[in-house]
Amino acid sequence: METPEIIAKGQRCLDIEIAALHATRDSLDARFAQVVSLLHQTLARGNKLILSGVGKNAHICQKLVGTLNSTGAPSTFLDPVQALHGDLGLCRQRDTVVAFSNSGETAELLRFLPMVQRFDVQTIAVTAKPDSSLAKMCDATLLYAIEREACPLELAPTASTTASLAIGDAVAMVLLELNALTREDFAKFHPGGALGRVLAPKVEEIMRSTKRLAALKKDATCKDCLAEMSAKSSGCVALLETDGTLAGIMTDGDIRRYILSHPNFLESPASSVMTPKPITIAGGSYAAQALKTFEKHSIDDLIVVDSSNRPIGIIDGQDLTKLRIV
Repeated sequence: METPEIIAKGQRCLDIEIAALHATRDSLDARFAQVVSLLHQTLARGNKLILSGVGKNAHICQKLVGTLNSTGAPSTFLDPVQALHGDLGLCRQRDTVVAFSNSGETAELLRFLPMVQRFDVQTIAVTAKPDSSLAKMCDATLLYAIEREACPLELAPTASTTASLAIGDAVAMVLLELNALTREDFAKFHPGGALGRVLAPKVEEIMRSTKRLAALKKDATCKDCLAEMSAKSSGCVALLETDGTLAGIMTDGDIRRYILSHPNFLESPASSVMTPKPITIAGGSYAAQALKTFEKHSIDDLIVVDSSNRPIGIIDGQDLTKLRIV
């Protein structure tokens, strides 16, 4: 087989799977909203989601369980065969069971569903067949649409598994929004690995501490402020009240704007140039919260303050880049 033919066959496979995703997207209707609402209600009352399937669908379930758990939706995988030999013990009244089967006729699931329904759980079928036995047995149905599998033999699950995974992801992401999950919440669920390094640190771990914090009393001259900023290699200076609390901030941008219209700039008091009541972040906050503040307000520097509004450090937007926070 020549290279162009190999490439063309790969493209054909992707085209079929892309078509399945488009068809699934276009087929979403009130049943999708019903499923999302049912799952949201399950989580809101403190119950869990139980995903079940066999073969390739078992792997789809396990991936989605990981996604749901990582976004604050407690979930677990239940093998339908093992369930009939004792694992039904993890089911609790008012949990929701989500059963995956492309045909909706998977024998293991059809034996499993009546047994699990005795626990007074709600059940959802995830299938491409709305009139299947599985769909008829369940309280709600999450449908995806495929014309054919990408397998040349029309045997290996390909487009069907792609579509079922994608619609599961869609449900998980809508639930994330309904549950108002924040970056800070996400950080709590990902304390390890790259995500943990990005989101979990506290601001004290990334800020420039007082030794590197450019700070002067607000009655200092602009000349003094420039000297302090240069000494600390900082793009701003925190300006303080006599009791040490934060009065304002003077940034490079403030200086550029002010100097053009004030020839006596160097002798001017910093208080005439500063931005009063600047945006700050409290010590003990997560780095993820700092990132959100930078994004929301489009600022370059963020002063970290203690409970008395005294500056204890500063986060420079460039520090976030160096630490791979952005």
